[in-house]
Parts: sequence; structure tokens; C-alpha cells
Amino acid sequence: MIDQIPDVTLKTRVRDESVEGPNPFRWQDLRVRDAFAGRKVVVFSLPGAFTPTCSNEQCPNFERLYDVFKSHGVDEVYCVSVNDAFVMYQWGKSLGLSKVKLLPDGSGTFTRRMGMLINKDHLGFGMRSWRYAMIVDDNRVTHWFEEPGINDEGQNGDPYGETAPENILAALDADKAKAVA
Repeated sequence: MIDQIPDVTLKTRVRDESVEGPNPFRWQDLRVRDAFAGRKVVVFSLPGAFTPTCSNEQCPNFERLYDVFKSHGVDEVYCVSVNDAFVMYQWGKSLGLSKVKLLPDGSGTFTRRMGMLINKDHLGFGMRSWRYAMIVDDNRVTHWFEEPGINDEGQNGDPYGETAPENILAALDADKAKAVA
């Protein structure tokens, strides 16, 4: 586990009504450390948009529990995937996401610096993220969750359990209990 998130800039697209035409978005650089500075955030990463577990379980579960995260003092919940901004936008739209923020890591730079970039060529995916999650407080990683099997680079499946939102909420509950004690 790393102690601090990497200083990486992600290429995002933001809605801009001044842009004419059917695609009213403009490019905007998002410096991750600036976005997370002074905030407590939950970040989860997954292998790819539109993939079964990511689309049917992981991302919808974080969206469903978003308000519970907020009640635990979390400022924002982010999903990072090694996909471009266009794919992430369409995926979020197809899932009906309105709370979880999707961060495109199209080149895998953030994921690589987190030590979580793996080769999924055996599935035709190329380089993707291993499934992990973290609680970040003012750019410092305070809790780390990772699915088993990263060393086999997903050759033996795509586990999901350790990074489920309920486990992250349990860690936040434990922190709250320690603070009260």
C-alpha cells in the first residue's frame, strides 16, 4: 500500500453549455491531488466500464450506498477505471449514476502509480486496473482494500468482495468507534 496518492492529472470531459452541437462537453484536466486536497474521499477502481461485475454489482452498490458514505463524513466517492472519458461518460449514463463520480484513467497513469496496473491480454482487454479501493484523507491513504490474486494478473478470475462498499463502511464505523472511545 502506498501512503499518498500519486500526483497525476486525468483528462476529463465536463458539460459546457457554451459548446454548440450534440456533444456540449470540453476537455478539463483534473489534478487528482488538488481534487482530493483537504477532503475525505473513497476511491474504488475496477477493470473496466461495461464489464459484468463492475456494471451489475460494484458501481451500482457504491451508488446505492453513497448517502451512507456521506453520513460517515466522506466528502465524495470516486470510481477510477482504465477507460477514456467518452467511455466513462456513456457507462455512467447507462448505469444512471448521479452521485458516484467517474474518473477516466485512459492511459493508466494513476493506476500504474498505484501499483495496480495489470495485463489482461488473455481476455483481449490489454492493460487494466486490478480491483481495489481506498479511503483517502487529504491525499493520504488511510485504508486499503484489494482483491486477492493480483500476482496472477486475473488469470484465475476477477474476484469481488474485499472492495465491496460494505467493507469500506465497516472501516469507517471502526474509525468512528475509536474516536468515541
